[in-house]
Amino acid sequence: MNRTAMQQLRLDRRLIRRPGWISSAELESEVEALPDAAHKATTLGEVEDADDGNAPAADGESPDAG
Repeated sequence: MNRTAMQQLRLDRRLIRRPGWISSAELESEVEALPDAAHKATTLGEVEDADDGNAPAADGESPDAG
C-alpha cells in the first residue's frame, strides 16, 4: 500500500477504533486541521421556509390561482 492510500485511511472511522491505529493526540490534531464546513449546514426551519412558496394548496388548487 502506498503512502497516499495509507494517509487516506488514517482517519477512516472504522479504523480509528482499532487499538494502536492512531493515538488520541494525533487524532485530535488531524480533526483540528480539517476545514470548517459550517457554511454548508442548514436548519430544518430554513428548508421549510424555502418549501412554503412551492407547496400546493391543501384543497388541490395551485398557489397561483386566485
